[in-house]
Amino acid sequence: MKYLFKNIAYLATFDEMGEMENASLSVEDNRISYIGEETPNGDFDRIIDCSNKIMLPGFVNTHHHLYQSLTRNVKSVQNAKLFDWLVNLYEIWKNLDEEGAYVSAAVASAEMALSGVTTTSDMLYLYPNGKNSLFDEEIRGVAHVGLRFHPTRGSMSMSKKDGGLPPDSVVQSEDEILSEYERVISKYHDRSKYAMVKVALAPCSPFSVTESLMEKTLELAEKRDVLLHTHLAETKDEEDFCLEKFGLRPVDYMERIGWLNPRVWFAHLVHINDMDIEKLRKNDVGVSHCPSSNMRLGSGIAPIVRMKGLRVSLGVDGSASNDTSNMILEIRNALLLQRVKYGASAITPREALNFATVGGAKVLRMNDYIGTLKVGKAADLIMFDLNKIGFAGGLDDPVSAIVMCDAKQVDFSMINGNVIVENEKLTVNDVAQLVETQNRISKKLIRG
Repeated sequence: MKYLFKNIAYLATFDEMGEMENASLSVEDNRISYIGEETPNGDFDRIIDCSNKIMLPGFVNTHHHLYQSLTRNVKSVQNAKLFDWLVNLYEIWKNLDEEGAYVSAAVASAEMALSGVTTTSDMLYLYPNGKNSLFDEEIRGVAHVGLRFHPTRGSMSMSKKDGGLPPDSVVQSEDEILSEYERVISKYHDRSKYAMVKVALAPCSPFSVTESLMEKTLELAEKRDVLLHTHLAETKDEEDFCLEKFGLRPVDYMERIGWLNPRVWFAHLVHINDMDIEKLRKNDVGVSHCPSSNMRLGSGIAPIVRMKGLRVSLGVDGSASNDTSNMILEIRNALLLQRVKYGASAITPREALNFATVGGAKVLRMNDYIGTLKVGKAADLIMFDLNKIGFAGGLDDPVSAIVMCDAKQVDFSMINGNVIVENEKLTVNDVAQLVETQNRISKKLIRG
């Protein structure tokens, strides 16, 4: 298919072309073929007039737990901090099955698509009673909606009896985990440019994974040349746990076991100091900042504005610690939370949008084909209708309006040349059925 987007009221490339008004962009198959102020000639399968639209690169979400959309707003943990929240929810999640994994992935993907996400990562670390096919069902659920996907095969190997937090029923042996790592890389990891699915490896956290598994995961990631991901320095409780168990603070522990390297990105990094930041910078480690989750669980404020020189991105985090998969809200909360701590001039709307676009692409090492609008890059793009009431009176700076005003959701989304959202509606035709099924499964899980 060949598309022409003409008369684009405002276009922000987040690349060296910068921003332009009354522009045109064309797409051929799955790639951008032209960007400029002239309207290109040629035969197009579809021409779209964008007179009232602003166009941006699609958003890149770098940390999520899709299955947790089944357990949003659970009353018993509405006011719990992370460790208590986890201990309670493990008892619900231990009954997760293949249908739940598929439906929750599709529902969370649909919600993200409406908020402008075109690429998402995920960490599925929980496989009750050896249900390894949950990973396969998650990939199938995301594909149903059409997002570009970089799942991480998560893992937990340290249960309560070994000094960890999770119950025995949701952890796995090292041998099983390593075998599954190999299986999912071989089956799903696409090394080609414009790939729709790539795989990374993700031991869950210092309090649910043995040091041995962390080291073996690193070794396998280097052997198979895939990325690495884990939670780190999310709470003060985690820092206390690391000091007691390893005699080191979280970043220092990662340094000791070789996890400070360019293939790694960490989620959260709330409780870190300037020395930690320098170690992360020196080793080119990526960051997934999850402001809504950090606020919701009372974990603290990550010092993002002090992380100059790091690859910084945004993650909506699990829908049970955020209760939404809305990336627009995440961008806004990233800006507001940094300003609360560091002042009104600490971060600009464009910097927050940069985290959500090219920043995310750099963290996932996919910035050669996503994250910016540029000829030859993938046709992953979103548009907002500037004539909506939420933008009324706010168009002195249309780009900033996406963050500062009430954008609500995208008007249009294209992923890899395929239209996913149009006129604020998903092109997936069974959303109502997915929601109904999700609510049925959620009710069953929570009531036990």
